[in-house]
Order: sequence, then structure tokens, then C-alpha cells
Amino acid sequence: MTRLMMGAATLALSAGTAMADYTLHILHTNDMHSRIESINRFDSTCNAEGEAEGKCFGGVARVKTAIDEKKASLGNQNVVVLDAGDPFQGSLFYTTYKGAAEAEFMEQMGYDAMAVGNHEFDDGPPKLADFIDAVTFPVISGNLDLSGEALLKDRVQNHVVLEVGGKKIGVISALATDTVETSSPGPNVVFQDEIEALAADVATLEGEGVDIIIALNHVGLNKDLAIAEAVPGIDVVIGGHSHTLMSNDDGETPAYPTMVGDTPVAQAYAYTKYLGHLTVTFDDAGNVTAASGDPIVLDASVAPNEAFLARIAEMGAPIEEMKTRVVAEAADVIGGDRSVCRAMECSMGSLIADAMLDRVADQGIEIAIQNGGGIRASIDAGPITMGEVLTVLPFQNTLSTFQVTGATVIEALENGVGQIEDGAGRFPQVAGMSYAFDVSKPAGERVSDVMVGGAPIEMDKVYGVVSNNYVRNGGDGYGMFVDAMNAYDFGPDLADVTAEYLAAQGPFTPYTDGRITAK
Repeated sequence: MTRLMMGAATLALSAGTAMADYTLHILHTNDMHSRIESINRFDSTCNAEGEAEGKCFGGVARVKTAIDEKKASLGNQNVVVLDAGDPFQGSLFYTTYKGAAEAEFMEQMGYDAMAVGNHEFDDGPPKLADFIDAVTFPVISGNLDLSGEALLKDRVQNHVVLEVGGKKIGVISALATDTVETSSPGPNVVFQDEIEALAADVATLEGEGVDIIIALNHVGLNKDLAIAEAVPGIDVVIGGHSHTLMSNDDGETPAYPTMVGDTPVAQAYAYTKYLGHLTVTFDDAGNVTAASGDPIVLDASVAPNEAFLARIAEMGAPIEEMKTRVVAEAADVIGGDRSVCRAMECSMGSLIADAMLDRVADQGIEIAIQNGGGIRASIDAGPITMGEVLTVLPFQNTLSTFQVTGATVIEALENGVGQIEDGAGRFPQVAGMSYAFDVSKPAGERVSDVMVGGAPIEMDKVYGVVSNNYVRNGGDGYGMFVDAMNAYDFGPDLADVTAEYLAAQGPFTPYTDGRITAK
């Protein structure tokens, strides 16, 4: 029988005669994406002026303060600090230090465990291995078969048991199985079904007498809800990957926590802007009897840790000149919000796709396709720095040109709109073409009205396409491009292409022009 799913800020789950006797405080982050420095309201790096005006959020120095202060206020009683993955990728700190900066700061922030996120594989297993070697807290993922990957098989743990206030707390984990499409785990990392793997880990821990089990996942909210439904031995789910803000102060967001039967599910947005704080009470048998909380916004009222700030300045010195170099100007906000660029035409997507096409139009290229998941931030009005552009496009992707038939272009678009419901990064921002889609239709049958250069697309005609090397090599489900004709993956960096295009425009006025239409 399906258990009732409902949201509640606070929910008492039993009215028995015995009072619950154990309360656990879970402090959690997810999807920090290398926001070592503080961020502005567009999730890009904040500047000194923004800090002076009290307009900045987050950054690891604020997270450090928030964790320390919350622990102190709780008397360090029954507190665990968890991260649900993806500290990697998203700023010049990652581009420069490849995980070493994230490891250094997280090691000092007091984490008890971290889940492997998909972006921990962006530079393959070696950089994840280096990260794990640099921290003392366990890094876990339970649905990875690492027996064939020598760098990780003795480093990534399947699960961990924490001793907290005299209780054994089992922490298990699953990583989204489409990581093979969204990152670069390599051929030796084998993914297992998330639900099956988690159920097996629950059985193992229960067999060892562990009666409180937390699933620390990097699979996205929809999958977390399904996991809470399907694996009854899981008591709490702490998630990441979908960058979901769950809050009790905003009717537009899922409640924090969202309850699936008696299992609370929680996530705390992304980019260091919030610290999640979930309070869960258990009875003597380890059953959840109450769950409450809300994410804590890390705004200017949270003073950054001074030692962290000094170290951030030291590590940031070599990249400051590049980061602060003004390359262009924006007449208005260039919107790169994740929820928009993965679901419809967005002004940042149109800009990037147009910049790509402009760079190679003299090579006979007619179509540009940029995956929405490669767009990581917005840019505010005013001067645009190279640091801002690199925050939007941090992956060091290069331009790729190739040739495919119109039928393959249609297949690519169908892939791109096939997972809109999950906010998947494969959504195609385009230039040189237009298309419509109907999300009410089954995946694979959603795309219509495809035009290239103002004319209907021809299924047998060969078109020149530009994308980034990640997409051309099959990332985000674009496997239909892997065997494309005349492929060249070694063009200029996409961030440089975008910066140079912006510079050539004078003050850039953001736009959308109806090239993508939802029916």
C-alpha cells in the first residue's frame, strides 16, 4: 500500500503513551559547487562592494560560522554535519585548485560524512581520489561498484556508522545513475540501481543492530521521494543534486521537511546560501516520532569566519587579476537561473548559443546547441568581469563542430526535452534554429515545428552543428553525437568565446526571441 506523502514544518507522527527519548540534529549542505567566496543574489561570486552593502550570501567562511554557532547553541549534543555532494566545480577556485581548496575548507568545517556527487567525477577518478586523501571524514556512495577502479575502491566507503549521543547512526548513500552522462566517471565505475543498492545497505546495517539510518543521497528530490517510499528501513533522507530550496516560509517551495509517511526528506538549495537544520526525534526502537526544521539563510547577519577569510584571500590572490578583469557590460540582468535554463529559452542560453554560432558561422555551421546544465549562474547589470563569465561557464568546455542529419538533430532535441520534469541539465538552448515542445506528451514525442534558418528542418539533410565538447562526446544523453561526421572538439574555450562575443556587442542587452516555444 502506498504511504501518504505530505509536507509539514513540524509533524508529530505518533500519539502513543511512550515519549520519544532521542533527538538528533542534522546540519547539512549540498551542491556547494566551489562557492568558496560569498555569492550575490544571482549565485555568482560577490564582490567587496556587495559585502560592504550587506548584499552577499554564503561562502565557506559563513558556512563555518553557521556550523560552529549552531553546534554551540545545541551544546554539541546529538549533532551530525553532512554534505550531500557536489562541492566540486563552479568557480575559479575549482578551476585553479581542482578540489584541493574544497577539501581544505571542508576538513575544517566539521563534516561527519559526505556523499559523492556527480561533479566529483568531472576530472575523472584521480581528482576525487585526491580529495578523499585530503580529508579525514568518510566520503560514501553505496551504489557504485568500484572493484575495477583502483583509485577509488579503497577510498570511497559504501556506508558509515557514526556514534552520536550513545546511538549508532547509519549513513548510506546513492549517486544518480545518469552520472555516466553528466560527468566523467570513466569505464571502471559501475553504477547500480539506487533503490536496490540502498535497500541492501539498510539490510546490512539492520543486521548489525543499527536502528537509525540516514540516506545521504545525490539523486535529486524526485528520486529522494521515491526512495523514501520504496525503502521502509530508511528513517531520514538528506539530499542534493536538484538544488531544491525546501522552506516553510515560501508557498512556492516544497515544505522542509517533506514527509513520505514517517520519513522526512530535506535538501538545502545550493551554492552555500543555506545551512539545513533538521531536528528528528526517535522512539526507543529508532522510529521517527517528530521532524521539524528549516534551512538557515546565510546572509550578511552571519559574520564570516576570519581565519577562513584570510586563507581565501591568500588562495585567491593568483586568480584575482583574471577574475576582476572587466570584459564587457550588461544593460540588464542576463538570466541564467537553473530553473529557467533547464525548462525554456533563457537569456543566458540564447547569448551563449548565439556566441557559439557567431564564432563558427564562417565554417558552414548553421545550428548551435548548448545544454542548459552547462549554464551555472546569472550575470547582473553593469560591468561584466571574466570571473563572472567563468562562474556561468566553469567547465573549461571547448567548442566542438560536427555534421549530423536533420533526423539526428531531432533526436538530440527530443533527448534535451525528455527530462524537463526532473530539471535535467540536457535541456537544449539553441541558435540558428527554433523548435516547439509539448511536455504533456511522452518523452521522445515532444518536439515539433523545428526550423533551421527560417526553413523547416529536412530529415535527410546534413547540417553543420556547434556545441561544446562535453555534449558532442555524449554528455547529458547526447549519445547521438558521438559518431558525428567531421567532428572537431578542440576549439576555443566556451567562456572565452562568450566573453569575446559580449565585448563585441558594446553594452549588451539580454533577450529572448521565441526560438523555443512550449505548447
